[in-house]
Amino acid sequence: MNEIKALVQKIDDFRDERNWRPHHNPKDLAISLSIEASELLEAFQWRTSEEAWEENQENIKEEIADVLIYALTLCSELNVDVEEIVVDKIRKNGIKYKINPIE
Repeated sequence: MNEIKALVQKIDDFRDERNWRPHHNPKDLAISLSIEASELLEAFQWRTSEEAWEENQENIKEEIADVLIYALTLCSELNVDVEEIVVDKIRKNGIKYKINPIE
């Protein structure tokens, strides 16, 4: 099992041990993901990136973790292979955004 699948399994196990699966439908997971992303954004509001990191480092890390947990849980619920979709998106972005070497 690769590291991403193992991480998703840890998240799923944590959720299932608490019987939260009934509440983790794709719609509610997407909503929760958006809320957590907003909380991450709030940590940077009215600050430079440097100030936000210096003042809120622990909170920023926790909000990033929340965003990732909800995104990975959503992938699990939809039976989406995380590695596959990320690699595919990078490939598509490579086609869309060509490298323009400075001449």
